[in-house]
Amino acid sequence: MFQGTSSISLDAKGRMAVPSRHRDVLLEQCGGRVTITRHPDGCLLFFPRPVWEDHKKKIKAWPMSARAWQRIFLGSALDVEIDSAGRILISPELRTAAGLSRKVMFIGMGSYFEIWDASRLEANEAEAVAAGTPDVLKEFSF
Repeated sequence: MFQGTSSISLDAKGRMAVPSRHRDVLLEQCGGRVTITRHPDGCLLFFPRPVWEDHKKKIKAWPMSARAWQRIFLGSALDVEIDSAGRILISPELRTAAGLSRKVMFIGMGSYFEIWDASRLEANEAEAVAAGTPDVLKEFSF
């Protein structure tokens, strides 16, 4: 179960260091083999390869009416490996699609991660708060 947020800087080549607390688990769990793809919310999704393979099977089974969504998720998917320095390379196409600048946020979301441009995430969260509490959370309590 991946959770927590890390602020990370992309280098000039588009490489990002995977936080060590997650990197060790990813190296053990999937040999450092991961998949990155786009999400329509404006972020990137980062999956351990076995988790992605399960999702990929489901996405491939979608009907023709969801072809555009298949293109977003499958057409943008890129298999990468964590290098010996603990980094991944995010392709220029994916960096552009997510509007990534130098400062990014790496967010554990259970079985996968989201990668956000820091300022885009801040704006997204402010918009969510301004919209008010969704009905599904009205009865939620800690």
